[in-house]
Amino acid sequence: MGLKARGAAAALALFLGAVASAGAEEAFVTNQPGNEVAVVDLGGTDGAPARLVARIPVPGQPAGVAVSQDGRRAFVTSPEGKALSVIDTVARKVIASIPLTGGPLGVAVAPAGRPVYVADWYGARLLVVDPDRPEEIRMGPAGASPSGLAVTPDGAFVLSADRDDDTVSLIDAARLERVAVIPVGKRPFGITLSTDGTRAYTANVGSDDVSVIDVAARAVVGTVKVGSRPYAVALTGRLAFVTNQYAGTVSVFDVETLEPRGLVHVGDYPEGIAASADGRHVYVANWFDNTLSTIDAQTLKVVASVAVGEGPRAFGAFIRRDPAP
Repeated sequence: MGLKARGAAAALALFLGAVASAGAEEAFVTNQPGNEVAVVDLGGTDGAPARLVARIPVPGQPAGVAVSQDGRRAFVTSPEGKALSVIDTVARKVIASIPLTGGPLGVAVAPAGRPVYVADWYGARLLVVDPDRPEEIRMGPAGASPSGLAVTPDGAFVLSADRDDDTVSLIDAARLERVAVIPVGKRPFGITLSTDGTRAYTANVGSDDVSVIDVAARAVVGTVKVGSRPYAVALTGRLAFVTNQYAGTVSVFDVETLEPRGLVHVGDYPEGIAASADGRHVYVANWFDNTLSTIDAQTLKVVASVAVGEGPRAFGAFIRRDPAP
């Protein structure tokens, strides 16, 4: 084969490799003591195994993460470094570091890709960042020790799990005003919205349960007992999956009946949790095991485990979907 033919074959192979990986989702896992974000190719729909494909240095002990809806950016909070890092998910590199004050922890992105909302753990407030104008940071109220954040599908409201107030704040995104304060269980930490935005679920680390909120009614409509020290919630259609830090398990319950459906043993001290777009798999970051577990959402069994680095937290929406063309 001549040089030109070999060059064309190599180019074709690279092209086919890019096409093959295009359907795969990726996990952007914050490794807090490791000062990095691990990127895991989750295998796509062709049955390929999940694998670690990149490590992105992020200083300041990164914890919170939110991938934009179009999949092009990942926003990472560093509580110790007091910064918000902006990652180009295609190039797999940090393209900006935005200085913040207080204790940035939870993070969420508006459906349009901006603004980015950051929970200031120490300041009992919401920081609002436009990545295109990082020098202009707005602020809104929240409760004591805000942790997890979620944005409604229309972008109109932000929900903040206020751990030390045992409440959820409903914040008008345009006016940056709290329009409701909803009592939940003890020490709410992670918060997750249903796809249609009608229900919110808080993992309450102090009462070992999950509060189910009717967002329109601004009230709790159900409580589900789970395992010890629940941290975060993921949803796959009819099922909710909850990481239990102290138990090393994931509790599963039916979101319509609120009845338990199972218990899955994962790694040591599971924290961040998220579901694939098709709802077939759930991914769990195990802080003390330094792994990412894959759960089959139908059989409720762990089907894979990938070493990701030191101290994975993955607190937030850490799954990257395919970018829009």
